[in-house]
Amino acid sequence: MEGAILLLEDEESVNRGVRFTLEKAGYQVYACGSIREAEQVLEVHRPQMMICDLTLPDGNGLDFIRKVRETQRDIYILCLTALDSETDYVMGYSAGADDYVAKPFSLSVLTLKVQAYFGRNKKAANTPISFGKIRVSMSEMRAWRADEELFFTKTEWKLLMLFLQNPNQILSKNQILESLFDAEGDFVEENTIAVMIRRLREKMEEDPAKPQYIKNVRGMGYILHDSD
Repeated sequence: MEGAILLLEDEESVNRGVRFTLEKAGYQVYACGSIREAEQVLEVHRPQMMICDLTLPDGNGLDFIRKVRETQRDIYILCLTALDSETDYVMGYSAGADDYVAKPFSLSVLTLKVQAYFGRNKKAANTPISFGKIRVSMSEMRAWRADEELFFTKTEWKLLMLFLQNPNQILSKNQILESLFDAEGDFVEENTIAVMIRRLREKMEEDPAKPQYIKNVRGMGYILHDSD
């Protein structure tokens, strides 16, 4: 599968058409007709993209986008809307949307927008991330400090990926817990987060007692930061 997409559209014919087209293009599509259904999908599957109608049976699409954006900063949000004015677009972008498709729309155009996003995302994943002496290849799941390769456990990798996807942003313990507790049954208790942070520092930092990259923000959480 190319990528996971949450489709939130209450008009059955549109929902069915978009789902069929995107699945045919190779994407995993979780089709929903209400905000309540969409919330369950977001919690369990954490898709990379959300295609969201703005007029929904159990709430306002813009309000839902704001709520999603508060907890999932890296999800790409594309709006489907029958509204077509500059004011509507500004409101959508202000709520946290990344792009718009105005109804009636071409399924081919929508598919091209989806392919463009995942194409950029794939290219970025294949480009090593560097900060300080650390270099990480997300596509290969390999990391180095200078010329020394670093080795992480599965859970340590998940934690590192979370930091890399949210650079220079404070992550609370709750955000970290939600990311490390998934549908496969992996679970990390709150009191183990500090241990995992320490282990990452021991592998990444030259002096774990004086961390350069993963730092505490007192009373708030942790942040991945390159002080250079």
